[in-house]
Amino acid sequence: MVTSGTAVVTLPSETQIQITREFEAPRHLVYRAWTTPELIERWWSGKRGEVSVADVDLRVGGSWRYLMTANEGFEVGFHGEFREIVPNERIVNTEIYDTGPGAEEAQGLEPALITTTFTEVDGRTLLTQTTECHSAEVRDMILESGMEAGMQESMDRLEQVAGSLA
Repeated sequence: MVTSGTAVVTLPSETQIQITREFEAPRHLVYRAWTTPELIERWWSGKRGEVSVADVDLRVGGSWRYLMTANEGFEVGFHGEFREIVPNERIVNTEIYDTGPGAEEAQGLEPALITTTFTEVDGRTLLTQTTECHSAEVRDMILESGMEAGMQESMDRLEQVAGSLA
């Protein structure tokens, strides 16, 4: 897979997408920016719009929902449930694409299972996110949605937000 930014996207299996990216910030700050609604509002949409909802009930069984209004005027939203939380180290959650172009095609599909780990080395953080889809078709639908370019922008802003917390 060709990666266009500083995050690296790989395909470990026909149902998985893995994203890795280093951040110039300690992991407790990257984790804080990743899980705090007011901070998520600053980075999640990248340059593609404005975040209007960033709800996070950060506990096992708690839910989350992000919604943005894209620069083109339409909304894009995702939601899910937290399955595992190890503060500053690991989050496992489900994810469902619920609002936006093509969202009707995603209705009724099993949610993706996402494992995000935060590893600190010498004051920098390696974030690894593995998305497990229920089929190769769903994985390919995600890849073809343009997620990679938007994710790169979001990760760049996440680094800025995490760095601003130092």
